[in-house]
Amino acid sequence: MEFIGSLCLILISTAIGGHFSARLNLPAVIGELLVGILLGPALLNWLQPNDFIHFFSEIGVVILMFIAGLESDLSLLRRFIRPSTYVAVVGMLFPILIAYLTGLYFHFSQLESIFLGVTFAATSVSISVVVLQEMKQLDSHEGTTILGAAVVDDVLAVIVLSILISFSGGQVNSSGNKQNLVLSLLLQIGYFVLLFVLGRWVIPYVMQFSSKLLVPASETLISLVLCLGLADLADITGLSTVIGAFFAGLAIGQTDYKVLIDRNIEPIGYAVFIPVFFVSIGLNMTFTGIINDFWLFFVLSIGGILSKLLGAGLGAKLAHFSWPSSFMIGAGMVSRGEMALIIAQLGIQSHLLSTDRYSAVIGAIIITTLITPFLLRGTISKINH
Repeated sequence: MEFIGSLCLILISTAIGGHFSARLNLPAVIGELLVGILLGPALLNWLQPNDFIHFFSEIGVVILMFIAGLESDLSLLRRFIRPSTYVAVVGMLFPILIAYLTGLYFHFSQLESIFLGVTFAATSVSISVVVLQEMKQLDSHEGTTILGAAVVDDVLAVIVLSILISFSGGQVNSSGNKQNLVLSLLLQIGYFVLLFVLGRWVIPYVMQFSSKLLVPASETLISLVLCLGLADLADITGLSTVIGAFFAGLAIGQTDYKVLIDRNIEPIGYAVFIPVFFVSIGLNMTFTGIINDFWLFFVLSIGGILSKLLGAGLGAKLAHFSWPSSFMIGAGMVSRGEMALIIAQLGIQSHLLSTDRYSAVIGAIIITTLITPFLLRGTISKINH
């Protein structure tokens, strides 16, 4: 039962870390990320990445993106699909090129260098979502574009990764099973068709039915079933679980139960699962591997930050945003977070990333995740003034 002690330590530490971070006028998430580095193998070594932390963090990021979907304006997302696509596509091309050239410079093979590019092309806006929520910018034009671009980015990254892994001798999904590439892509297309059908015609009726169930918090219970079910289905088709969770939240957000579900889900997420997710990112960082491969870590960190900032920012500018807004959108797309960590893990399984280079890559991913709240908060503050 030692996992109970670990959970207790994580919750009290993130509460204290988040509090002091907020007192310093920083996003609370910074304190929570730093707690993971402090308690993990990098410093005190009181916590290690294990199955319990992995499972709780997976649920945490799913609930976080479900909440983001709940609080998103669907009509705005539809209106901003074109700029979101610009931001996603241009925001992927820059990191792929920079990381590919970095890989070649550090004597990676051609295939390893391309894989490195795909790893740093992925975006995770789970950190950005928290900052956007804190600063009440989630429903702004920029916030909506960031969310839309993240969804497009996820889909493109998965497609490119599927093709890349198939070239390396078989497509491997997160369960480690080999799948036919064409079948995988057809499943993913079918999944998005299913999401449309469920969101348009099925989920509103399911939520109405949930209110008639004679059990406590029945609407919240059924909304969690929909969230976790669609997240699991996304994972089965080879997509990121956050896509399913986000669209489940988006669909429920169009019903009359939006306010009730939002009010009930937030305490579940932010009191238990989401803090574990933020800590788990910090736990992946070890200074030994970074020191041994410092220059690779340094170049990937700087290149990772600038390539997304400039690439996604240029995409936003092409979509006719102002320069300050473009910079804010670019900043919101910098974090690689769990999506890049998942891709890096797949790289190890598929022999596209060597274990001796793993720490430097993971360290750079974490740096992009840590820097994002500072960049995003700074750009939002400038726009507001």
